[in-house]
Amino acid sequence: MKKQRGFTLVEIAIVLVIIGLLLGGVLKGQELINSAKVKNFVNDFRTIPVFIYGYQDKFRALPGDDRQAAAHLGSAATAAGVTLLDPSSQSSNTTGNGRIEGQYNSISASDESVAFWQHVRLANLASGSSDFTAPKDVLPTNADGGRLGVQSSAPITGMSGSYFICSEGIQGKFAKQIDITMDDGNTATGTVRVATGPYSGTALTAVATTGTSGIVDSNTYIVCAGF
Repeated sequence: MKKQRGFTLVEIAIVLVIIGLLLGGVLKGQELINSAKVKNFVNDFRTIPVFIYGYQDKFRALPGDDRQAAAHLGSAATAAGVTLLDPSSQSSNTTGNGRIEGQYNSISASDESVAFWQHVRLANLASGSSDFTAPKDVLPTNADGGRLGVQSSAPITGMSGSYFICSEGIQGKFAKQIDITMDDGNTATGTVRVATGPYSGTALTAVATTGTSGIVDSNTYIVCAGF
């Protein structure tokens, strides 16, 4: 009868080492992916102010709120649907009041928060289509596919600033890392705050980093930054 030969301790040890190395590589790879994603989110928050300041420096106006958008950018700028002010009827709407009216997540062509993206693209400050016939198809999203935008009204209670950038659909573990990178590490205080959506125009309540009702790593949130 043929005798079966088992594995030696050395062979088993080698297999375990190989498995450990493979698991370590997978975990390290995931860590690098997560780190890159957080950098992507943070870059969105830091880039939008550059668009605003670049546009103001070039045209002495606020993108999305520019009453002379057609003159500055060409007739295509009216495609966003924002009524451009006539000097004789300046009080008839909010265009030119120094604020970006509308919600950051709007898909309405008549909102300045939507026109903002068309204006910075026509000004060659941002990449993307400037054809806003169907805004929903061309508005920007973050690394996880959530809406990204800017508005002048505080989206989360207690926030201060002239403009607020919001990015939605961000997992809790990334939201906490964004706050650590950009602010004070507390998602309920400072210039960066986190809230549970959806946002519909009424200021939301910030969610604390920890605690029984704190951030849950696997849940998704809205992250907003004021500047």
